[in-house]
Amino acid sequence: MATAAQWIQGARLRTLPAAIAPVLIGTAAAYEMDSFLLPNAILAALVALLLQVGVNFANDYSDGIRGTDDDRVGPLRLVGSGAAKPEHVKWAAFGAFALAMVFGLVLVVLTQAWWLILVGLGCVMAAWGYTGGKNPYGYMGLGDLFVFVFFGLVATLGTTFTQAGHISLSAVIGAIGTGLIATALLMANNVRDIPTDMQAGKKTLAVRLGDKHARESYVLMLAVAILLVVILAPGRPWILIVLLLIPACLMPAWLMINGRKRKSLIPVLKQTGLINLGYSVLFSLGLVLSHGF
Repeated sequence: MATAAQWIQGARLRTLPAAIAPVLIGTAAAYEMDSFLLPNAILAALVALLLQVGVNFANDYSDGIRGTDDDRVGPLRLVGSGAAKPEHVKWAAFGAFALAMVFGLVLVVLTQAWWLILVGLGCVMAAWGYTGGKNPYGYMGLGDLFVFVFFGLVATLGTTFTQAGHISLSAVIGAIGTGLIATALLMANNVRDIPTDMQAGKKTLAVRLGDKHARESYVLMLAVAILLVVILAPGRPWILIVLLLIPACLMPAWLMINGRKRKSLIPVLKQTGLINLGYSVLFSLGLVLSHGF
């Protein structure tokens, strides 16, 4: 039976900044429109965090029963390591999804935007279908698209909409930016796992692109995410503080291009997660400081 510490490891807390980042940006975009609502922002954060935890447990379960994690390099996997029974991990995922839906329903009631129920159901179905079910789309190279859409566009724009009732250019640019960085994080993870994924028949985008091009795509996504903020500079001069992240991107970018050993890519995951959090904080701060400029 897995210990409490192992369950915490299995929840992969290092991935949680990817869930908080779009909520910060979406809330800042709402603030820019004089529509900041703290209760709605907190609910959106809880939904995002629980969905992320649910995805992590769901991936642990699905990859574990398929044998994808048998020779894994990196953080503990509960099922793959034999620390927890597959059924227990599956129900942990379902529990996280259920709690996310409860908080999401409260948010729907507050906003009276009942169509958001369909969006929420879509998020849960997409989260499970990433590696779960008979034909998981994460095994077909579509996982990166899922991360970009749901942990970038949907999470950011949804947060803004539930506070302001509409979206803005700032929200869209921020959504694209944080979505690209979250996708870069997944790409780094999948580049590390190319050998084991190929053996397990898991055709991630990294596998399809090949090692060299997958590594290059990581660097490209970081570059585009950060440079996109220039579009918002007219009228929002403080948004350019996001460019301060460029030095922080150099080391993980270098490791992605030059790190040949699988273990050498493990630090890239942590660094990319911190970049995503830093991006969201600086982007949000840029919008707040530029408000009324």
